[in-house]
Amino acid sequence: MSNAVIMLCAGRATRMRGAVADKVLAPLAGQTVLEHSLKTFRAAKVADYFIFVIRDEEQRTAVSKIIFSLGGPFDKIHFATGGKERQDSVFNGLLAVPEVVDNVFIHDCARPLVTVKSLKALAAAVKKDGAAVLAHRVVDTIKQTPPKTGAKLRNLKLKDLPRETLWAMETPQAFTRELITAAYKKVRAKKLKITDDVAAATLLGHKVTLVENSSPNPKLTHPEDFAWVELLLKA
Repeated sequence: MSNAVIMLCAGRATRMRGAVADKVLAPLAGQTVLEHSLKTFRAAKVADYFIFVIRDEEQRTAVSKIIFSLGGPFDKIHFATGGKERQDSVFNGLLAVPEVVDNVFIHDCARPLVTVKSLKALAAAVKKDGAAVLAHRVVDTIKQTPPKTGAKLRNLKLKDLPRETLWAMETPQAFTRELITAAYKKVRAKKLKITDDVAAATLLGHKVTLVENSSPNPKLTHPEDFAWVELLLKA
């Protein structure tokens, strides 16, 4: 059984407010953000193929230098071009996955703190169940606003959501190649908007296994996140 990981690098860092031009190439604790995830995947030995979804040729050159600095195997590395939205980038990455691959991990490279332990647990779960995701329990009290609230935040009737049923999705998310490819084809055919891969799999009625992650695995989204994640790395 062979596995591939789609490394999503093509994000445009729009919420970084100009502080960082390219999140995955930005320095973080002495390495680029990408290196942290890439080294962890290689240490875990859960992926045979690596598909890097890149934004443009300039980024491809930079990512290639990082890959070669870490060593091969070079015959199992592929590139795909990112799309307008994350879901388009994932679909392009899936098209680049060799047909011999059984399972696919999909990882936002802006999450540099994923651990070897988590990756091995996820690999075991997807092998057994066909669809699995790293996730953590929601600890905050969550309130839901009425539909079409928009920017209006005054005098709202808020709905309580039972915290014990809420989980925050992380990446990687892992699926059989056939399942997730079919799911994304359905997303495109129906012109749907989704924000993660579990949503795509759910469209096919497939159940998903939650792999509880007890280690911090935040996504670098805003400029201040870099200081927080670097502190976590040093700790």
